[in-house]
Amino acid sequence: MSQSIVSSTNLETKSLVFECETGNYHTFCPISCVSWLYQKIEDSFFLVIGTKTCGYFLQNALGVMIFAEPRYAMAELEESDISAQLNDYKELKRLCLQIKQDRNPSVIVWIGTCTTEIIKMDLEGMAPRLEREIGIPIVVARANGLDYAFTQGEDTVLSAMAQRCPEFSLNELSNEENKSQQAQVTPLVLFGSVPNTVATELNLELNRQGIEISGWLPSQHYVNLPALGKNVYVCGINPFLSRTATTLMRRRKCQLIGAPFPIGPDGTRAWIEKICSVFNIAPQGLEEREQKIWQSLENDLQLIRGKSVFFMGDNLLEVSLARFLIRCGMIVYEIGIPYMDRRFQASELEFLEKTCLEMNVPIPRIIEKPDNYYQIQRIRELQPDLVITGMAHANPLEARGITTKWSVEFTFSQIHGFSNARQILELVTRPLKRQKTLKNFNFTK
Repeated sequence: MSQSIVSSTNLETKSLVFECETGNYHTFCPISCVSWLYQKIEDSFFLVIGTKTCGYFLQNALGVMIFAEPRYAMAELEESDISAQLNDYKELKRLCLQIKQDRNPSVIVWIGTCTTEIIKMDLEGMAPRLEREIGIPIVVARANGLDYAFTQGEDTVLSAMAQRCPEFSLNELSNEENKSQQAQVTPLVLFGSVPNTVATELNLELNRQGIEISGWLPSQHYVNLPALGKNVYVCGINPFLSRTATTLMRRRKCQLIGAPFPIGPDGTRAWIEKICSVFNIAPQGLEEREQKIWQSLENDLQLIRGKSVFFMGDNLLEVSLARFLIRCGMIVYEIGIPYMDRRFQASELEFLEKTCLEMNVPIPRIIEKPDNYYQIQRIRELQPDLVITGMAHANPLEARGITTKWSVEFTFSQIHGFSNARQILELVTRPLKRQKTLKNFNFTK
């Protein structure tokens, strides 16, 4: 154990170091992706197929109100389902027909859970037959906590939806696009679920550079899914979408633009510059735009410069957030992350290393599948000013005098683009301000 602590507290690292421990996925349940995807895809309905535990999670963790009538529901598996005494197909058909009658969605998304995996429920086999019978597309996505971390639930859904997108052909370009000399010949599709306000901002940022967005995956309506094919460029906006990226490249033959993710003003600028380079466009005004944002953040930056932060690992946003906080002047001791796809995050990892060298700070170790027991030992040894962690560990750490921030809040907040950099800083500075206030009143532990 002591060797593990010593190796991870060596702060003289000058290059990226990856380690892998044997910890489980200590993360939020992946079926929580339903909470933001059903709002993003307005003509969809999500059916989570699991046990009562899944239902309790959706009700309690997501704050569901009965009167709101959200566009998702639970198909609860009883003992007779698990022991194969009932016909799964008939039950799912009954539920889907009821959904069609009550809501008439453009698509029904089946979300598989741990239980459907364990009992080997053949959702992929039943869906095509039922789809033909009821006349509504049925997309099957596995979001079980056995195989996936928190945010990878969205990744499985988008990967499944990518296979339902229409095939792109150059003949589909509109006459107006053909006449415009400014429009790029090759279309660009962005993938990743963000609020409409964030999507609009990113669209406008690229429009300022003369780049038009052909579509988003997911789109606001299922019937408007973007056309995909070998002549289409795709670019991700979240680091947890590696499965979707693989599907787009291998199955839909799209060309992936590997870029840092648009989180923080530095990441947003690098993201735009990379896309511009692919389309042979010289970016205009990005350096000035970034500097203006940094100047507006100066009051918050003064609170965190020189402070240290430790990422326990939860939502796969850790590398991007760490890079941004290092640029802000913080010291990152460790980046714990449940799963790391080094190919998909290659540009972000390179940007992280570059940022550390420019800021003249040690490069943090990246630990995949961290063991929480060893992490607690390292936190005791390092005594960071802030620990960004999952909800399960926040209160125990606070009780031991460690200031914490829930990592899930970064997932549900608007953190992409130039204008939302302040939102990230507010999430980071809030617990630090609280701790400072408690010290002033002698309420510290």
